[in-house]
Amino acid sequence: MNNDDNHYETGAFGDRSLPRSRAEFESAFDELVRENRFTIAVVFPVVGAVVLVASAEALLPEPLSFNPWLVLLGTLVMRLPLIAGVAPLVDRRAALGIGLLTIYAYGIELLGVITGFPYGAFEYGIDLGPMLFGLVPVGLPVFFFPLVLNAYLLVLLLLDERAASAPIRLLSVIGTVLAVDLVLDPGAVALTFWTYDGGGAFYGVPWSNYAGWVLSATVAVLAFDLSFDRDALTNRLDGTEFMLDDLVSFVVLWGSINAYFGNWIPVLVAAALGAGLLYTDRFDFAVGTGVPPADR
Repeated sequence: MNNDDNHYETGAFGDRSLPRSRAEFESAFDELVRENRFTIAVVFPVVGAVVLVASAEALLPEPLSFNPWLVLLGTLVMRLPLIAGVAPLVDRRAALGIGLLTIYAYGIELLGVITGFPYGAFEYGIDLGPMLFGLVPVGLPVFFFPLVLNAYLLVLLLLDERAASAPIRLLSVIGTVLAVDLVLDPGAVALTFWTYDGGGAFYGVPWSNYAGWVLSATVAVLAFDLSFDRDALTNRLDGTEFMLDDLVSFVVLWGSINAYFGNWIPVLVAAALGAGLLYTDRFDFAVGTGVPPADR
């Protein structure tokens, strides 16, 4: 295919130079993720789990141990499939909704650190990248949004037509988000990412944390409902085989970390999330090759 056919300009990238339009960029982004699915969804979380556990066990030298930039970079790489999947759907309405949700995320996290409401009194033990006001990560949306959006997308796949019911969709996504946090928080506490004053009943996590997640999940789900065309989101999800690879990464990373620390209930919950991904044919990639979307 020549340059007239693919509309690419000759540049620093040789035969695959910079795209000239948003559509071409999104297509190139999709191909990049598709060609590296196994590396992104499996290799990165496995290496990440090893590095984080080694950091917690004081086995790494100081520059590498819980290096905040490595944590943020690794997280961003694992988010690439979700970012690429959603990117074509981000219009002005979606951008506004995401912007407002970002303000909410920073606000509720700052409130939580300062007052203990609504998650329970906690503080960050490790800087997860640059910290806003020295209290919460600047990259908070990178950590928070995908947790809810992955749950939202998984529910759309699992429920199919039943997801058209707002109450069913809302309750199902909130339940799935809670399942995600039942995996995340115990692992993060074991790593000392953050700690709760006085500990907690569930692997060091207080039940108030999960009540807070019900609130934040509800706000986020309503924001996604208002920001995105659900039919377009479902169509994109059906036709983009890698769109839930970020959830695959989550299961591998946090399932492994919880297993190392003997947090067996979170491991079982991670396995249940993995079973949901298997049911929806989202563990469908091969090493080193892209796999076409499954027939649905």
